[in-house]
Amino acid sequence: MSPADLIVPMSRSLPLNDGLWYQIQNATDVESTSVTLPSNAYRAVLEVYASFHGDDEFWYTNTPASNGPFREVTVRVDGVLAGAVWPFPVIYTGGINPLLWRPITAIGSFNLPTYDIELTPFLGKLLDGKAHEFGFAVTNALDMWYVDANLHLWLDRGSTVTTASLVSYDAPELAANTTSSQSGGPDDIMYHTTASRHISTTGWVKSSYGNITTNATQTFTFENTIAFNDDTSETVNQTTVAHACILAADYAGVLYSVQEHRNFPLYLDSQAQEQVIVRSSVTHGLDEATVAAGRWSGAGNRSLRNMQSSVVDVEERDGKAVGVSWGTRQTYRYEAADGCYFRNVSSRDYSVVSDQSNEVCVKAASAGGGTVTAALPAMAGADMAPELGRN
Repeated sequence: MSPADLIVPMSRSLPLNDGLWYQIQNATDVESTSVTLPSNAYRAVLEVYASFHGDDEFWYTNTPASNGPFREVTVRVDGVLAGAVWPFPVIYTGGINPLLWRPITAIGSFNLPTYDIELTPFLGKLLDGKAHEFGFAVTNALDMWYVDANLHLWLDRGSTVTTASLVSYDAPELAANTTSSQSGGPDDIMYHTTASRHISTTGWVKSSYGNITTNATQTFTFENTIAFNDDTSETVNQTTVAHACILAADYAGVLYSVQEHRNFPLYLDSQAQEQVIVRSSVTHGLDEATVAAGRWSGAGNRSLRNMQSSVVDVEERDGKAVGVSWGTRQTYRYEAADGCYFRNVSSRDYSVVSDQSNEVCVKAASAGGGTVTAALPAMAGADMAPELGRN
């Protein structure tokens, strides 16, 4: 589908300084802005950004005493939940241990991921010429989250007014649960947190393109386990899965159908070995796949898999660091009809020791398949951590 005709910034507006992020300071904080939409809009998509800092920079490591490890950004239109974002756990360049990200920085740290929420079914509530409130909040938030958004609007060039109606809405309450268990000594404890959410909306818009009915669905699942062992180790194992489905159709059939699947695995481990080696390791990834169809579908299918594993060993004697070594391996694979790209990079201490890339695509030989895949070596998973020596 073609790009939006109009992009409306949803930033916080102050008398002297426009364009600032919304600041979410706690779990009850709601930041909002009022927007009046053009009367001839026929599609609306909200692009959301989220950046976490302060007490919530490492929200995925939080125990129940710190509101637990689950976070979601919610978007409300006139007080009604319109969509949600379950964020990718970006680790900034000083996070966990700064050496983990020298010289290869963590996924997303220099280019924050963005998240799209299809708001077209809500146009039936928004095309009345009045200002409407868009509100942003973060479930379980601690200080500080920065949230910002852009509203992408498609305008009907063939008319000055479109009509619309929201015909169905289903958004059950968030399902979330945390349990704890203890084994061995008082410092051996494990917390297990799960969450899930489903949001589905359907609406129609009548424009010069005809009467188009759009269904937008978001489905999320989350699982996090935090384990402490006798004050010598801490592990975090987390998986966030987000699935979005958008289906727009007119009397002749499907105009565009988009299914987006995102998976964010995260594994952190910090442990003392032999009481002198303190090892910190991070394995995380951003796994995305998009399947598109229909007369307006545009570029078609695409996928991205970006996996990274980093390890740092610090040798300590008498409470002082006397030696350190670290390494990172990252594999990046993008596949689409318009091209493929692969990169495999490894570093040891401050030096890049291996860097391989490939842009070759191979079209599947099966008749009528049209599938495009990259002619690339297999990707490594959670076992991709680099081997380290000791100084």
